Amino acid sequence: MGSIEGWSLALSPIKEDAWSEADLAVLVQAYSTLLFRVAHSILRNPAEAEDVVQDVFVRVLQHRRSLPAVRDLRVWLVRIAWNLALDRTRRVRPEQWDELFIESLAGSNLPADQAMQETQRMQSVLRELERLPKSERHALLLSAIDELGTAEIAEVMGRSESAVRALLFRARTRLKERLEKGERR
Repeated sequence: MGSIEGWSLALSPIKEDAWSEADLAVLVQAYSTLLFRVAHSILRNPAEAEDVVQDVFVRVLQHRRSLPAVRDLRVWLVRIAWNLALDRTRRVRPEQWDELFIESLAGSNLPADQAMQETQRMQSVLRELERLPKSERHALLLSAIDELGTAEIAEVMGRSESAVRALLFRARTRLKERLEKGERR
């Protein structure tokens, strides 16, 4: 993600009384990897995910005066990345997903035959994940791939914690049933 770091250095002309380039650099350093994972978990395309991360930091610059009022900066940034990535999904179809994403999930340290089986298994998991109802899929992605807690997911999705727990339960149950059914065929 070198382009993101290079991008942050190109911001030197932008100055604000209570805002410095060093402040932005700290945010980029602290959150760019998480934001990339959030965007990539939805888009499954590194270039699109990097664009989302850059767009998040553009939003930070646009709203820098209101940053002190943000209660949880991490959740606020994740929510922006999540929403921007969702907006981009209208342009990116599942068949455009990056094969490197699937290979990285499958693990490349395995022997070729096992890696192939694992890649096929991951492709079927991703296919079934895409078939889940949207809210269940989103909750599961935020939980499993982006490692957010129930409270954070609730804030990102604009739902209650109990609703998120129910979504996660249903998503995991439905995904497990569908995968088991697929393996029996």
